[in-house]
Amino acid sequence: MAEAVATMRETDALTAASVTVAWVVALNKPFYPLYVWWLTGEGTAASLVAVAAAPFFAAAALMAKTNPLAARLGVPLIGIVDTVLAGVFLGQAGGTELYFAACLMLVALNFHAAEKWLQRGLAVFGFVVFFLFHGRFSAPLHVWDAAGVQSLLTLNAFSVASLMTFIALRYAGVPRG
Repeated sequence: MAEAVATMRETDALTAASVTVAWVVALNKPFYPLYVWWLTGEGTAASLVAVAAAPFFAAAALMAKTNPLAARLGVPLIGIVDTVLAGVFLGQAGGTELYFAACLMLVALNFHAAEKWLQRGLAVFGFVVFFLFHGRFSAPLHVWDAAGVQSLLTLNAFSVASLMTFIALRYAGVPRG
């Protein structure tokens, strides 16, 4: 068992995939307010909350060398918290909840077989957070008109689909033994 833990401490394929996802998300976060501004022409200040998570994703990536499990756990966990904050600041109508799907996809792919109870716990946690917040977000920090909400929904749907495609491509063939 100690040998398995020592082996997992090295940057294994799952951790490397998680680090890649963390960096892609962290480096794309600063562009989100620009996309919101470009597509809706307003509400950029409200969308700045998305940038706040970037350092946390970067920190998860940087901790991978010293604590691979914490990094693999941190990426979807930070994503779950970030999704809730986006819902609080941007509202539910804009589709920010769709990011829960990408977070749960990471939970499904990010763990070794020996970590299944941690994986199951995080999956349940992600679902419970979704359940508790779905339909319960208060008014967003900025209220968009109908066209703005539709643009925000389109942006988030496209972003989630892109992120999930990237995750699927990055984890393809990665052993999870």
